[in-house]
Amino acid sequence: MSEETTDKEIKDTAETAAEEASETAAPEAEAPDTEAPEAEASAEGSETENTSEESSKKSRAEKKAEKKALKTDKEKEALKARVEELEDKTKRQLAEFENFRNRSEKEKAQSFDRGAASVLEKLLPVVDNFERGFAAVDEEDKDDAFVVGMDKIYKQLMDELDKMGVKPIEAVGKEFDPAFHNAVMQTESDEYESGVVAQELLKGYTYHDTVIRHSMVSVVQ
Repeated sequence: MSEETTDKEIKDTAETAAEEASETAAPEAEAPDTEAPEAEASAEGSETENTSEESSKKSRAEKKAEKKALKTDKEKEALKARVEELEDKTKRQLAEFENFRNRSEKEKAQSFDRGAASVLEKLLPVVDNFERGFAAVDEEDKDDAFVVGMDKIYKQLMDELDKMGVKPIEAVGKEFDPAFHNAVMQTESDEYESGVVAQELLKGYTYHDTVIRHSMVSVVQ
């Protein structure tokens, strides 16, 4: 065998071995490509899990915030209701106190009026005596200093009674009214009609529109 033939065989053998090695290595090189989608899928799954977890955490936080807000609203409503209840109670107590004060003032005024009326009723006979005394004075003695002095005292007394609210009851010529008049006798009269007071026997008085003494009168029959 020649030397050239030997070199050629060696060369062919080497090329054949290189091709086999290339074919064998090719699948091995392609192996990483098959694993890449799995890695990407794993990464995507991890991201999805993270997103889901974050969403779950956010949802829990929102629920917690809503629960807290609801609790706060309930507390505010309860506090508002309590305030309204206390305001209503306070208003009712103030109204009751105002009514009590008004009643007390009214009762106090009525008690004072009863006491004053009792005292004034005891003074009326003094007024009656003054008037009887003046009626008994003769015409020529009316300018006497004593009579003039007593008349001034009488007028002063009547002015003070008038200031206190003591008023004489009108009787003569008025229609008989049992609320103010006390008929002690009946009479005939050409001047007045039946049922009209013809004569006043004892003057009556009122105190603040309340009768403290009825007029004693004679009424036309």
